[in-house]
Amino acid sequence: MRRRVYAVLEQGDGAGGASLALNRFLILLIVVTLTATVIESVPEMARTYALPLSVIEWTATLVFSLEYAARIWCAVEHPLLKRGAVLGRLRFALSFSGLIDLAAILPFWLSIFIASDFRILLVLRLVRFFKLTRYSPAMRSLLDALYSERRALSGCFVILLGTALIAAALMHLAERAAQPERFGTIPDALWWSIVTLGTIGYGDVVPVTVLGRVLAGFTIFAGLLMMALPVGIFATAFANEVHRRDFIITWGLVARIPLFRALTASEIADVMTMLRAQKVDAGTVIARRGEPAHAMYLIADGEVEVKLRHKHLQLGTGQFFGEIAALRRTHRSATVTAVTTTRLLVLDALDLHALMDRQPALAARIEEAAREKLGHAIDEPDSDLMSEELTHEPGGSGDQVQSP
Repeated sequence: MRRRVYAVLEQGDGAGGASLALNRFLILLIVVTLTATVIESVPEMARTYALPLSVIEWTATLVFSLEYAARIWCAVEHPLLKRGAVLGRLRFALSFSGLIDLAAILPFWLSIFIASDFRILLVLRLVRFFKLTRYSPAMRSLLDALYSERRALSGCFVILLGTALIAAALMHLAERAAQPERFGTIPDALWWSIVTLGTIGYGDVVPVTVLGRVLAGFTIFAGLLMMALPVGIFATAFANEVHRRDFIITWGLVARIPLFRALTASEIADVMTMLRAQKVDAGTVIARRGEPAHAMYLIADGEVEVKLRHKHLQLGTGQFFGEIAALRRTHRSATVTAVTTTRLLVLDALDLHALMDRQPALAARIEEAAREKLGHAIDEPDSDLMSEELTHEPGGSGDQVQSP
C-alpha cells in the first residue's frame, strides 16, 4: 500500500491515471486557493464572500494536510531516502519540497492555536504557489538552473554590492557640500547608487553638480552592464537545463527501441545526432500506404493513428513505428495520421544505412536485433512488415506496444 501511494503521489511506474488525476486536482486546488487568498485581502469582498472563502480554505488545508501526511508516510519508498523510516522521513521533511508542503498548511493551523496578524497569515498562504514546482517541469527547470548557477549568481551579487558602495562613496565626495541632507554620508548616498544601478531611477535623489552628474552617467552605464550579466548567466543555464532534460528524454526513447537496445552509449549518441525534430498538426498524414518507407519515427509527444488493412491502432508518447521498413526500405502497408498535435523524432533511412556502412559492428548489431524480431522474414524482400513493426513493446516482442 505504501509503495502504491508513493507511485501515485510521485507519478511512479504503475501509477496509471490515478496519479495524473490527483496531480491535476492538486494544481487546480492550488490555483483556486491562491485566487481566494487574493480576494480575501479586499475587505469588502472578504465580507461578501466570507462563507465560500472559508470553505475553500478549510478544504484546501485538509487536502494539503492529508497530502503532506501521505508524503511523510511513504517518503521511505524514495530510492534516495531508504535509510531507515525515521531518517528517511526526516530528510524529506527538511527538503525544499517538504518545507514548502509544510508552509502551505502551517498558516491555517497557526491561526487556530495562535493569535496573529491576519494580513501576515494571508501573505504566508501565498507560499502555496511554490507547490506548483512539483507539477511543472518548466518551473523545476528554472529552479534547477538557479541552483546550478548559484555560485556565479552570488558572485554577480557581490560585484553589484561592491559597485554600489564605490558609486555611493564617489557621489558622497562629489555632492556632500551641495546636498548634505541627501549625500552627507555614504549610507545616505547608498540609496541613490542602488536605485541607479538597478536602472529604476526614482528621481527622488539626483546630483546637481557637474562632477556628480558625470559620475551618475558612468553609474547608469555600469548598472546596465551589471543587470545584463546575471540575466545572461541565468538564460544560458536555463537553456542548458532544458537541453539536458530533452537529451535524457530522447536518449530514453532511442534506447528502448529493440533495434538499438544492444548498442553502446557512444553508438546511441551517434544515432541521436541524426535525429531531426518534426511537429505535425492534428489530422496530418505522416506516412501513407504504398509509399516508400524513407524514415522511422519516435513519438516524443502526442498521439497517432495507424490504419492497417484490417484494424486501426493508436500509438502515444514514447512509442515508435517504421524502424524495420526503414531498415529494409520497403513500401508502407499502413497510413499513419496524427490524432493530436504531435512532436516526432525522425531518423531517415539513408542516415541509418550510412551509419551502418561507417560502423560494421553497429550494422551487425542492428541486423541481429532485426533478425531476432522477425526471424526468417528479414531475408524476404517482399514481405509485409508493418504489422510486425507495430506488434512489439519497448521491453520485448510479441505483445501490443504499450506506453512507457
